[in-house]
Amino acid sequence: MIIIQSVSELKNYIKKTKISGKSIGFVPTMGALHQGHLSLVQRAVNENDNVVVSIFVNPTQFNNKEDLAKYPRTLERDAAMLQASGCDVIFCPEKENIYSENELTNTFEFDFGGLDKVMEGKFRPNHFNGVVQIVSKLFELVQPTRAYFGEKDFQQLAIIHRMNELLGFGVEIVDCPIVREPSGLAMSSRNERLSQNQRKVASNIYKILSENTNFAPEKSPHELVEIIECKINCINGLKVEYVEIADRQTLKTVNDWSKPSIVCVAVFCGDVRLIDNMKIEKFL
Repeated sequence: MIIIQSVSELKNYIKKTKISGKSIGFVPTMGALHQGHLSLVQRAVNENDNVVVSIFVNPTQFNNKEDLAKYPRTLERDAAMLQASGCDVIFCPEKENIYSENELTNTFEFDFGGLDKVMEGKFRPNHFNGVVQIVSKLFELVQPTRAYFGEKDFQQLAIIHRMNELLGFGVEIVDCPIVREPSGLAMSSRNERLSQNQRKVASNIYKILSENTNFAPEKSPHELVEIIECKINCINGLKVEYVEIADRQTLKTVNDWSKPSIVCVAVFCGDVRLIDNMKIEKFL
C-alpha cells in the first residue's frame, strides 16, 4: 500500500493503472475509520483490481467551524486499518492541493433537483454543495470504475447518484448497507466523541426505529413521525432535530404507504449530532 499526498502523483498512478486495463474501486472518506468504512473497502477489494481510499476532512461541507475543528483525525491508525484490509492507495491531500482560495470562499453551485431542500439540507445549509464539490473533484482525479458509499447517509447517497448522472462520470455507484455496533448504534466517526454511557443512550435510536417501523401499516406516516419523535425525546440525553418519513426516490415527505419509504432521523446525544435511517417496505 502506498500513501499519496500530491495530486500529480495520484494522476500518475491512475494513468498507469488505466493503461494496464485494471479496474479501480474508490472509497471516499474523511478518516477516523471504523468497521463501517472497512466494510466498504473490503467490498471494493473483492470487486476491483485496485482500491483507492481518500482521507480528506472536507472544509466546504461543514456549516459549523467548531464541528470541523473537532472532527477526529487519526491518519496513522487509519493507514494501519486500510493496509490490513487490502487497500492499494491512500490519497490524503492537504486542502491547498484540492481547493483554490476562491473555491474555499464561494459556494459550489449544483442542480440538486430538490434533493437538498429536506432533512440534512434543511438543517445544514450548503452542506451538500460541499459534498458534491469534493466528490466530483475526487471522481475526476481517481476516475474510478466503482465508488462505494454507505446507506447511513441516505440523502447524500441519493445526491451522489444524481451528481454522477448529471455530470456524466459514468461511475458505478455501489450502495452499501448500514453497519451497526452490537447495540444497534449506527457506526460513525462521530461516535468517538461519545462517552461509554452516551453510546448506551444513543443505541435507543435504533431500538425505537426498529420497534416502531414494524407498526407502520397501522399508523399514518404523520402519526409514526410523532410517535418516534416523542419516544426519542423521552430518553434522557437525546434530543431530536428531525424525524422525516420520505419517498426513497424523491426524498419528499409521504402521506401514505403507497410507495417504498424510509424514516430518517437526526438526533443530538449531548453535543454530538447523530443520523440514522430505516427503510419501510411498501404496504399495499
